[in-house]
Amino acid sequence: MRSLSTPVSTWVVRVMSTLAIVGPTLQTGFAMAQESSASADRASGNGRHVVGPDYDVDPALTDLGNPKGKQFEFEMSLAESRYFRGDDATLDRTKPIREKRRIWVYVPAAYRDGTEAPLLVIHDGPSQLDLVRNALDNLTIAEDPARRLPPFVVVSVQNGGDDSKGSQRGLEYDTMSPRYAEFIAYEVLPAVLANDEIRQAYPGLAFTEDPWGRAAMGCSSGGAATLTMGWFRPDLFRRLITYSGTFVDQQDDDAPEEAAYPLGAWEYHSSMKLIETSEKKPLRIFIHVADRDLRADDPEETYHNWVMANERTADALEAKGYDYRYVFSRGSGHCDGKVFRQTLADTLLWMWQDYESPR
Repeated sequence: MRSLSTPVSTWVVRVMSTLAIVGPTLQTGFAMAQESSASADRASGNGRHVVGPDYDVDPALTDLGNPKGKQFEFEMSLAESRYFRGDDATLDRTKPIREKRRIWVYVPAAYRDGTEAPLLVIHDGPSQLDLVRNALDNLTIAEDPARRLPPFVVVSVQNGGDDSKGSQRGLEYDTMSPRYAEFIAYEVLPAVLANDEIRQAYPGLAFTEDPWGRAAMGCSSGGAATLTMGWFRPDLFRRLITYSGTFVDQQDDDAPEEAAYPLGAWEYHSSMKLIETSEKKPLRIFIHVADRDLRADDPEETYHNWVMANERTADALEAKGYDYRYVFSRGSGHCDGKVFRQTLADTLLWMWQDYESPR
């Protein structure tokens, strides 16, 4: 692993020189260059990859006229929640908190009512729901098994409001605890299944209890929330997609979790080496960072360099032998839409490639 004192402008070049260079996404998925890192598995697409600086839109993420599923929307009151009521003592009262959070649900046309559906939870809803919806419409019916997605149900969840330390969103996403995973599993998912409109359309809808059939996806602090969901509750969620993950010190300074994790999500890759020193967990993890991501020139002691944080997280996952994929995007910024529009279909295919839907 590189010296942490190496200037970011220098080690980003080194990072790129060790990654597999990936061209615009094609129907065959990420095109592997002849020179790839030793960690990259050509068959599965594991390991390290580079995209950009030029980007195309993957046709699989557009409306190709295939059969559409059904989308639903409802609200959940924060005051009625058992997990996030908006009254935590760590909250900054100058930062607004939503009274209700919106929930979007998409059931693909390929889903057969009465079967236990796999699912994908998306943070900061609706986020990339439109792209995921198109991917499901197009790839659940793909003739090529290598380009076929299982008919998972999408549950896109709005955050509780505002951003960063002291906010409800920050509390939900940046806290190192199982609380958010349990909120989704034990409060949001039951609310989806109990919704009258959804139940009327799909009276037999059920979610799989198999954690390998449960995925989560997020960008920025939503990416941190995704990794934390699987890290603390791998019995609930095991397929994790993070873009521009906030693996930095953004946990509330007065949070009780500071006692165990004083630098918040920075501890995944810090001198604590949380990933490397912990027992390996049954997780499949995608991570991404942009070359122009947030605070890319900040020194390590700020604990807020997104490029450094994600690169070191990738190092830790590789060192521990995780099933992982790391994409470094050139000519791009934080949660950049053009990166999603090129890579998301392939990311979903990689994430779900070994999953067999219930028959």
